[in-house]
Amino acid sequence: MLLAVVGATGVGKSEFAMDAVEVLAARGIRAEIVNADAMQLYRGMDIATAKLRPEERRGIPHHMLDILDVTEGSTAAGYQTVVESLIEQLESEGVWPILVGGSGLYISAVLFGFAFPARDPELRARLERELENEGPDVLHERLRQLDPRAAADIDPANGRRTVRALEAVTVTGQPFRASLPSSEPVRPTRIAHLRAERALLVERLDARVEGFWRAGLLDEVQTLRDQGLEQGTTARQAIGYAQALQQLGGELTEAEAIDATKLATRKYSRRQVSWFKRYVADEPAPNAARDWIASVLD
Repeated sequence: MLLAVVGATGVGKSEFAMDAVEVLAARGIRAEIVNADAMQLYRGMDIATAKLRPEERRGIPHHMLDILDVTEGSTAAGYQTVVESLIEQLESEGVWPILVGGSGLYISAVLFGFAFPARDPELRARLERELENEGPDVLHERLRQLDPRAAADIDPANGRRTVRALEAVTVTGQPFRASLPSSEPVRPTRIAHLRAERALLVERLDARVEGFWRAGLLDEVQTLRDQGLEQGTTARQAIGYAQALQQLGGELTEAEAIDATKLATRKYSRRQVSWFKRYVADEPAPNAARDWIASVLD
């Protein structure tokens, strides 16, 4: 059985998942956690990803944390390949995997076995250079002309997603399906979609962003910058890290960087809620892991 705990950033997914592991253990069932937050894959990106420290993990094995350098790219397709093998391995050992995170495409790739469109590395590199030089709006307008439906489904500020769509449309000559098809999971699965009242969530997220800077985010980003963060194609765009880089570069004051991170976080959480609405899922309270596991085992 595969379990998945999904939802917007800040709703309490990690604590819920660890509670679930402990409830299962009390019933004689081994379970381990598989990270599904794309930015927690990166070594050294700890503060603004809200990555649990080892001592906070309750002795529970956590997989897919700290496996990439900040100079390496990350894709949902690559994640899918690795995690599908990991799930098979855990299940063969009698362990229930619990997929936990808020990176919608990564999670959906695993749950629904999404087949990703063809790639062209040279074309992708050229589009990424254009993104760097011209900005996301120019590429999004080009996508709108080629595939209006895909453009309507993709946030104009999401340059990487726009590049991926342009690559697929150009290579295949077919429309890009920006959203996943509705389908059943490819393996026996139960999904918990954690929700929070919007005003409470925004208050929590704003406070958390302020806490990032107090916890030393700027020092963390300076260290990562020395390790090549600005040369990476994925890690440098992470919320909080992109704004901290702008602060270090003198483009933003600290107050401006914090406000920009708050705004980006709120927008991202809205997109997460919209993404996970498409799932057929349970909606337990964030403190109700015991009741949810009971329903799974019934």
